Amino acid sequence: MSSPSPFPAAPRRLGVTGSIGAGKSTVTALLRARGLTVLDADEQAREATREPEVLARIGAAFPGVVRGGVLDRAALAAQVFGDADRLATLNAIVHPRVRARMLALEAAAAARGEAWVVQDVPLLFEGGLERQMDGVLVVDAPLETRVARVAARSGLTREEVLARDARQMPGEEKRRRATVVLDNGGSLEALEVQLDAALARLGVTGR
Repeated sequence: MSSPSPFPAAPRRLGVTGSIGAGKSTVTALLRARGLTVLDADEQAREATREPEVLARIGAAFPGVVRGGVLDRAALAAQVFGDADRLATLNAIVHPRVRARMLALEAAAAARGEAWVVQDVPLLFEGGLERQMDGVLVVDAPLETRVARVAARSGLTREEVLARDARQMPGEEKRRRATVVLDNGGSLEALEVQLDAALARLGVTGR
């Protein structure tokens, strides 16, 4: 008879993604309210770029974007937006640290005895990460609704929002790959009903 492992079992992973303006943040807030730990890839990327070693590598690769020891995110975005090669260079610097940070947070959740964690990853499908998930929720909404939301919160023009949307995987392809699609084109109450049904179907439980 084998002895029990001294290491806690890794939690199962629920991926959450969606097109720009679909309301992914609303869904992750609802998941937190249901007792689930949400690991935010964008937040971890911001934290990673505050690490001195990462900051130094970014500064060397993209002259002028680090000023006074602080990353000028707008200047960096201007250098990589629309340039696949420069974006790949940035990702090669940042993504390994993001993965390491996410794994550390996941290990902490395992130590707390959590059966599931949520991974909030905007480019989950684009990065091929769906294969690492036990289920994927895709948050969606009609295009005009999404454009209006982004324009209202960011001040971007319609054309700028559409340009950013066009650089992501098309919504119909995300829906096709999803385990469950959440329609966030209506009320919050309707979204909550869909979310609770999805969690029940997948057997996802909070703490």
